Amino acid sequence: MSRYTVVLKNVQIYKLSWKAPAYHTVMQILHNPLYAGAYAFGRIAQKTRIVDGRARKVSGFKKPREEWNVLLRDNHPGYVSWQEYEDNQRLLLENAHMKKNCSRKSARGGRALLTGLMRCGHCGRMMRVFYGQAKGNAHRYQCRGDDAHVGAGLCIGIGGVRVDRAVALQILEAVSDRAVEAAILASDQVERSRQEIITAVERELEVVRYEASLAARRYELVDPAKRHVARELEARWNGALERVAELEGRIKELRTASAESPKIDRALLLQLAHDLPRVWNAPSTDTRTKQRLVHIVVREIVCDLDRNTNEAVLLIHWTGGRHTEVRVARVKTGRYPGDMAPTAVDALRKLAGHWPDRELAVSLNRMRCKTGDGETWTTVRVREMRERLGLPEYDPASSDGKMISLAKAAAHFGICVGSAKSLVLKDILPATQAIKGSQWLVPVDALSSETVRIAVQRVIERRPRNYIDYQYDRMIRLPGI
Repeated sequence: MSRYTVVLKNVQIYKLSWKAPAYHTVMQILHNPLYAGAYAFGRIAQKTRIVDGRARKVSGFKKPREEWNVLLRDNHPGYVSWQEYEDNQRLLLENAHMKKNCSRKSARGGRALLTGLMRCGHCGRMMRVFYGQAKGNAHRYQCRGDDAHVGAGLCIGIGGVRVDRAVALQILEAVSDRAVEAAILASDQVERSRQEIITAVERELEVVRYEASLAARRYELVDPAKRHVARELEARWNGALERVAELEGRIKELRTASAESPKIDRALLLQLAHDLPRVWNAPSTDTRTKQRLVHIVVREIVCDLDRNTNEAVLLIHWTGGRHTEVRVARVKTGRYPGDMAPTAVDALRKLAGHWPDRELAVSLNRMRCKTGDGETWTTVRVREMRERLGLPEYDPASSDGKMISLAKAAAHFGICVGSAKSLVLKDILPATQAIKGSQWLVPVDALSSETVRIAVQRVIERRPRNYIDYQYDRMIRLPGI
């Protein structure tokens, strides 16, 4: 009995282990045409660069699909169809907000309604959304332009609150009862035109069939010995038959297009038109849902600025192919809108007697009110205007002492005016204004409120540990001393 010894060299043993998929691996699978049953070759290109006076080939540059060397669809069974693969690529492109491309982006939440839809009218790039402080509700659409070059500067920007409101009104108007009825009427007209075209082509087909049958009879009656005449009649017969086949194919295409067109439910569309405003304004509807609704009806919005009229020009590209131009008035930084800006006379009539002339001048300047000759307000000018209008002067003795200014309330708590104003905006510290932009009045009774004291203590606890050193201004502290 013999014993054989088998020696295996260079044998690798593979072990299969399951683990959670990585993001990069999943993205590679979704972008690969093999996933959709297609074979592709030549997707990566090489470029030659001059490095230290020598040619260097660098690979790894992705080529557009039109420049691929080979692309064979339906080459093997895929996990998804080619149409699903195309839809996935478009969706992935819209979800990539940080990539530098000019396609629109998907909705991803936030306060801005038109996220991923605003396009710059100057350079054609997609505009980005910039949010203010966490406690604020304002946002801004800004085009950063060619930010790859240092010193290029920003392109254009516009405040987003008014723009969102104007576009939302246009969307609600586009799906109103009259708009839906007009769309239904237009669809009916298109269907009638399609049927009229089919009828006209059918009549033309009857004429061509008669000509084909006539050419066939003429060909059958010709003498076979006359080959030239027979050849001409045969050519006419073939041309008539080709024309018949062409018209039959056209009729088939028209009927297929008519059958594939969606059927319009008039009652359902009118119900949606009635329900959309209620759903839009419902408290339970978040911004993400509104963004998705906007992405359904709007393809993109091109924003440009009209310097002469100080307006933002919005060109709305609807999904159906129509365009609408909307003009939104711009508001300069720190200014009231035109319909809310008070005049100096109105402001003085409401504030005179409640504040000294110096405080009145500060309030008028804060509200961007100007004198008759375009100057800013001073204590002397306020006193002259108040005396000319016959308004009373501020008398501290006539105050009942139930209200104090916000600055005095901040001094009472030992915090800054900005922190005190933040408590007012959060509805923690009660305060009132006679007119927007004027001084805040705080009730004295509110200073002893337990809720206010807890909030003030939290503000004080947020101070840095070396806060006392910041307030110590008797000597400048230098390193090494």
